[in-house]
Amino acid sequence: MRMRRTDLALEARELWQEQAGAVTALPGVEARDSLREGIPVNTVRVLDQRGESALGKPQGNYVTLTLEGLSSREEGIFPRSVRAVADELFGLLQTIPPSALVLVAGLGNRAITPDAIGPKVHRNTLVTRHLVRQMPEHFGTLRPVASLAAEVMGTTGVESGELVRAVCEKLKPACVVAVDALASRSLKRLCRTVQISDTGITPGSGVGNHRMGLTQDTLGVPVIAVGVPTVVDGATLAADLMGVEELPDLGEGRDLLVTPKDIDSQVNDLAKVIGYGISMALQPGMTVEELELLLS
Repeated sequence: MRMRRTDLALEARELWQEQAGAVTALPGVEARDSLREGIPVNTVRVLDQRGESALGKPQGNYVTLTLEGLSSREEGIFPRSVRAVADELFGLLQTIPPSALVLVAGLGNRAITPDAIGPKVHRNTLVTRHLVRQMPEHFGTLRPVASLAAEVMGTTGVESGELVRAVCEKLKPACVVAVDALASRSLKRLCRTVQISDTGITPGSGVGNHRMGLTQDTLGVPVIAVGVPTVVDGATLAADLMGVEELPDLGEGRDLLVTPKDIDSQVNDLAKVIGYGISMALQPGMTVEELELLLS
C-alpha cells in the first residue's frame, strides 16, 4: 500500500498514531507543544533507530511553527513570525561560533511558484561576508553570511547539492542553512507551517524527485533545513477527504499536486518571514525594523 506523502515530522507522527490506533508515546520519539511569540510550536525529536523506522526521518530535531495569522494579515503577525522563526533557528545554531561564516542556500525553481520559496528567501537574506572582509572597521561585529540560489538541474545542468558542495569547498562555512519547498498531507498546513530541522534536506523529495541530499555527510558541515509545505499530493488529499487509509487510484491524476490559488502572495509572505528570520538568527542584535531598512 502506498503511503501518504508528507515531509513534515509532525504529520509523520500523526500518521503513525492513526495507523497504530495509539495515543501513547511513540518509541524512540519525543514530542512537545509550546508557544513562541504567541505562535504554536511543535517539537519532535527522533532519538534512535526505532524512531527513524517509525517516522521515516533521520535522528534529530524537527520544529514546526504554525503561522495561521499570516495570510489574513493579522495585526503584528509579521514581526512576531520573524522573531519566532529566528528564535527557533538560533536554538539550533548554538554550536556554531558567532563569528563563523554561515552559507544560506535557497533551493528550488524560481519559475515555478510553489517551488520558488528557496530562491525568494535568498533575496530576503542579509548577506554580510563581503562587508565584514572589506570594511571590518564598520561591519566587524556582524557574522559573515553568504547566500546563493541553487537552481534546479533542469535549468543549470548541475545538481543543486553539487553546487552547494562546491561553494562549501571554496568558502568553508561552519554551517549551511538550506531552504526548500515541502509537501504536506493536509490542506490546512499548506503555506501555514514552517519546519526547521538539524538533519539536512533532500531537494525534490516533496514531489518524489529525490536528488543529492544536503547533509553533514555530503557537505562536511552541519546543515539546518528550513522548509515550507506548498503542495499536497492529490492521492493523499483524496484519501484524507474521503476518510480512508488506502490511497485511491486517481488514474491519469496520480501525479497531481495541489497548491493554494493564492500561492503567489503566500510564497512571497513566507519567503520574507523566513529570510528575515534567518538573518535575525545569524545577527542576533538586529531588529525586524533594521532588517526592513536594509533589505526592502
